[in-house]
Amino acid sequence: MMREVAIIGVGMIPFGRRDEDSLMDLLAYASMKALDDAGLGDKSVNAVYVGNMGAGIIQHQTSIASSLVDRLSLLPAAADVVENGPASGGSAVKNGLLAVASGYYDTVLVVGGEKMREITGWRATDFVATMTHPEVEYPYGITLPGMAGMFTRLYMEKYGVTREHLLAVTLKNQEMGALNPYAHVEMTLDREGIFDSSHAVVNNPIAADPLHLYDLCPVSDGAAAVILCPLEMAKKKVKTPVLIAGFGQATDTHTLQERDDPTDLKAVTLASKQALEMAKLTPQDIDVAELHDAFTILEIAESEHVGFFKKGEGGKAAVTGKTRLGGQIPINISGGLKARGHPVGATGVAQVVDIVFQLRHELPENRQVKNAKTGLTVNFGGFGNNVVSFVLKRVEP
Repeated sequence: MMREVAIIGVGMIPFGRRDEDSLMDLLAYASMKALDDAGLGDKSVNAVYVGNMGAGIIQHQTSIASSLVDRLSLLPAAADVVENGPASGGSAVKNGLLAVASGYYDTVLVVGGEKMREITGWRATDFVATMTHPEVEYPYGITLPGMAGMFTRLYMEKYGVTREHLLAVTLKNQEMGALNPYAHVEMTLDREGIFDSSHAVVNNPIAADPLHLYDLCPVSDGAAAVILCPLEMAKKKVKTPVLIAGFGQATDTHTLQERDDPTDLKAVTLASKQALEMAKLTPQDIDVAELHDAFTILEIAESEHVGFFKKGEGGKAAVTGKTRLGGQIPINISGGLKARGHPVGATGVAQVVDIVFQLRHELPENRQVKNAKTGLTVNFGGFGNNVVSFVLKRVEP
């Protein structure tokens, strides 16, 4: 029988441009914070899973998991790198979860990290594009912003999404990011400057029509970590463990052109459904969510595919405040990828960390979802072709 698994420690470092730190620095700092939070200090864990997409390409470095174990003096812990595109972090958490649930390990460190700011411009765009199909997409110059632009146009035509809807997501997430000490973009935006005024075309130029600059997430450095152990052990170690009540993962076709309906994010629907069913919950039981908003359209689309809103209602919900703090279902109160940032290997872990903060009721009033007991994450790999979802529950003392 599989054991229930809980999170007893979390750690995250501020995302952004961290020129003074190496990738190994980022991973080590987040890991040490999680170990300290769990009360483990320098005590060894059984295994370490590292979520990372680009170390081999950007840093020309491999075997980063074993290097991290040595640096943290966690020898002889098992060490593995998990690479799954932008879903690397979520996949690393899943691997750690299964290792503890199976009974093979008792204490596992999962850390996700990326140092992306070493490359900029076309090189950064090209790096992210390596997740596209190597024969029918990448050779023809397709990029992830380009895919997102085409997806957005289709979604607009089919479901009536407007620029006003996208703007509501941008303004909300920037507002929340400005309150988050871990966020890459700690500034608010005003509607006048990026939408209404004659200067908006300069301040917020088109990036991939119909998406504009502030519809896209930044390129970030950063890392986040969690410590996992069996629930019964967690209850003895910390005051408020957070149970991983459910998880799911699903894969769709690699290329958008092979999907019956390119606007149908089947992997999001399936992964979140698996997670919710395992947790014995419905979308309406979720108190707070972190969704993968690398592009503003994705927050809207994912909110519908998870089941928070009907198709065509997600954009309207953003405009009317249903996804804000205090709304029907607060989404991306961290600022999301849009403002917290998107170091691709770190994102899936960071989403889990942010939900843990919410469920432990540790945040200031202007960021805390009142009485939050359940949370959901969606970590989006490729362009919806590999998705990992978790449902977390607060365990009362």
